[in-house]
Amino acid sequence: MAATTVRARGTSRFPYLLVLPAVLLFAGFVAAPGGYALVLSFQRRKVNGGLLGGGTHTVFAGLANYRDVLGDSALWSGVVRMLALGAITVPGTVLLALLFAVLLDLEGARLRRPARLARLTIFLPYAVPGVIASLMWGFLYLPATSPIGGDHVDFFGRVAVYFSVGNVVVWGAVGFNMIVIHTALRALPPELHESARLDGASEWQIVLRIKVPLVMPAVVMCTLFSVLAALQVFNEPNTLKPLSNALSSTWVPLMDIYDEAFGNSDIHSAAATSVVLAAAALAVSFATARLVQSRIPQEAE
Repeated sequence: MAATTVRARGTSRFPYLLVLPAVLLFAGFVAAPGGYALVLSFQRRKVNGGLLGGGTHTVFAGLANYRDVLGDSALWSGVVRMLALGAITVPGTVLLALLFAVLLDLEGARLRRPARLARLTIFLPYAVPGVIASLMWGFLYLPATSPIGGDHVDFFGRVAVYFSVGNVVVWGAVGFNMIVIHTALRALPPELHESARLDGASEWQIVLRIKVPLVMPAVVMCTLFSVLAALQVFNEPNTLKPLSNALSSTWVPLMDIYDEAFGNSDIHSAAATSVVLAAAALAVSFATARLVQSRIPQEAE
């Protein structure tokens, strides 16, 4: 009896041991820096001894940093540009990932070697770091080095720059989302497809009426990932910025935070902006998760 009790206790603690490394990493690299940024956001640097003082010291600023952040026109302009970019990248990433996943799951393509090569080719850009991908595409866009018509098309025009940056984002993200959706497709019972074919359904009717509705939870999850990525876009526009005047140092909110912290040496204002952006990302995540929870049971039925 005692041995059984000890064994049961050990079994009940085992799941906690499995998640402990993730909890420690989250605490050390997310929670602790986030808490420190929150503390910094309520402080300011004050000059000692007037205008010609010999140093500075930190003082409590209350909500002054947040008032400055919410009244910063450059930040709000960056938010608008971020939303416009997200309107391109989120649908583009999810729809292309769904299209590629469906094409690779077609009956005639499942066991073919070219399909396996295509799956690897689509996923490979995800393994390329965002900075390297942005540099590569930047040289493809520049008129002096472009092999894709950069001397005839202004890829950094007022409107075209959104599609140029969005192309880099989509190119690097489609592969991961495609694997997620393709895995969900392969997990579907084959009996569903076979019974539909016996009833006379075509391959594309099976895709639209059976496969796509059943993998909607995976599609919604990829949409959530894409939305969060759009809120955190930084590498692509920041890397392309030296190549064009169309991209300012405050083009998106994360670039504004970087410029405040390392360009203007105002870590307290940057911390306040970071907290505001993190709160917005949490709100979007929570709203999307609630939407997913309300829709998945209906789709399952």
